[in-house]
Amino acid sequence: MPVYNERTTIDEIIRRVLAVPVRVQLIVVDDGSTDGSGEILSGLQAELGFVLLRQSNAGKGAALRRGFAAATGDLVLVQDADLEYSPEEYPQLIELIRQGKADVVYGSRFLGRHRVFLFTHYLGNRVVTLATNLLYNTMLTDMETGYKVMRVEVLRSMTLKSDGFCIEPELTAKIFKRGYRVYEIPITYAGRGYDQGKKITWTAGFTALWALLKFRFTE
Repeated sequence: MPVYNERTTIDEIIRRVLAVPVRVQLIVVDDGSTDGSGEILSGLQAELGFVLLRQSNAGKGAALRRGFAAATGDLVLVQDADLEYSPEEYPQLIELIRQGKADVVYGSRFLGRHRVFLFTHYLGNRVVTLATNLLYNTMLTDMETGYKVMRVEVLRSMTLKSDGFCIEPELTAKIFKRGYRVYEIPITYAGRGYDQGKKITWTAGFTALWALLKFRFTE
């Protein structure tokens, strides 16, 4: 769980993650928060006992890479620190991997229930997802989803380099280039606006397109 300035949601999301009826090793990476999130995390760690790592602000990708390196379980799942995604859906997300049918599962925001909100983000995601399908000969509906679950062996097969939001297209590119079995399932999505703390902007779509193209022809 990468965290950057999420003081209003961090308590609730951590408690919801730890309440899910599956065995969870929660690794929280505080990416240099300045809004008091760090102090809240210290108190929660003392109470609940999860792994808490800290670093200077370097971006979502850097925080994820730090957390991935510390993971010791069989599966890795990315959970944002806001309330856009529902941890209660973890059992459905991991089921196909548990059955041996999938190596990676994407939770698609466009197959499941979702808040009808922010057309610009929807349009940007459609363009980036179409580019993914064209470049990697696949049929995803939601490349930029925050819910990507994979066997730890999948993660260990690649060297991730992105520090910012390009970690999402980099993961996708390297997963498909290696030929892993990828499934999508519907998830619930409650998108938030910029006034509620959303950080990714429409310009991220251009960098995602560049990343998809770059990683298609390089490692």
